[in-house]
Amino acid sequence: MNLLNRRKRLVALLALALGGVAIGLTEFVAMGLLPEMTRDLLPDVWARTPETAVAQTGWVITAYAMGVVVGAPLIAVLAVRMPRKRLVLSLLVLFTVATVASALAPTFETVLAARFVAGIPHGAYFGAAGLLAAALMGPGNEARGFAIVLGGLTLANVAGVPAITHLGQTSGWRIAYLVIAAVFLLTTVAVLALVPPVPTVVQGSPAAELRALGRPQVWLVAATAAVGFAGFFAVNTYISPVTTEVAGLGTGQVPWVLVSLGIGMTVGNAYGGMFADRNLRGVIIVSFCGAICSMAFFADTAQTVTGVYIGAFLIGAFCLSLGPSLQARLIRVAPEAQLMGAAVNQSAMNIANSIGAAVGGLVIARGYGYLAPAWTGVALGIAGLLLAIVSFSLDREQRPLART
Repeated sequence: MNLLNRRKRLVALLALALGGVAIGLTEFVAMGLLPEMTRDLLPDVWARTPETAVAQTGWVITAYAMGVVVGAPLIAVLAVRMPRKRLVLSLLVLFTVATVASALAPTFETVLAARFVAGIPHGAYFGAAGLLAAALMGPGNEARGFAIVLGGLTLANVAGVPAITHLGQTSGWRIAYLVIAAVFLLTTVAVLALVPPVPTVVQGSPAAELRALGRPQVWLVAATAAVGFAGFFAVNTYISPVTTEVAGLGTGQVPWVLVSLGIGMTVGNAYGGMFADRNLRGVIIVSFCGAICSMAFFADTAQTVTGVYIGAFLIGAFCLSLGPSLQARLIRVAPEAQLMGAAVNQSAMNIANSIGAAVGGLVIARGYGYLAPAWTGVALGIAGLLLAIVSFSLDREQRPLART
């Protein structure tokens, strides 16, 4: 491949990664702006019991996650024969419209509905864009292709989410979401102009995609992601009140804690994408063990400044290394239905988002405090590790299988 072609491939991959940046903004900004959203959308509840109000507003995050859960497999079946570039562009348009609706929705209930719709294209985008990136890079790059697109999401957490969080704190959370909508619109133009079309796999069909759902290993790997990754969202959803109420820092420190989390996510995603294609099982086991230990460290030390910052970095690093690893794992257990495998992984990750946000809100509302979600995350991480071990043992019992 000559230099010009390498440059074209690079800018195409960057355009797809920009979509990951926009998704990272729309998914994670709410976690840093929960108090601001609560005061605007639930002022009466906030005036009575702020903790209960924040926990209730956490359903905004859950609604988005449930949109991902519903949308990812549905779009995978309906759009299996659609050219990947056309599918990616359609999803970006839906993202743009739904994010604008989120910013303009007048009540808590309508914001919930808008966030649900905004979540529908999430999983399908990462699936289709990740496969498109892998196709541009060549065979055997499933984990790296997904890591490139997911890398946009992690980079969003380094700079974009803290910046938009600061904007939301100073100018209002609705302005923040309008800016995110503009990023989606920019991504749409970039993909249209810079990404070449990649032919759809000829043998793909809705029936083949649906048959993948009949494989026990698909469900077991999905359960591993849904349960094991939930701890990340249990911590991340309520990291703003932990920073201000537990560590005693000002609201101006919240974006910087998110920077620490985002740097960790970027490091972890790069590690997962780099090594998952070489030693998939090893990456998954190490990542789960690290995630469990890092959440325990955070729960034990978040009363201090160093505990909040270091804990956030470690949680981001170990949890996000699971992203490309579990994505590659699902594609390998359902090789004839790659779009469904990618979509199921995103559904599972956002079931994890729903579980983490909901369970975290529940233990806070029960009066256990803002650190209780981190201890809950430890338990969820242990459960995810055990499910991964069971899945690997089934591989050995059901040979011959594709190399994992």
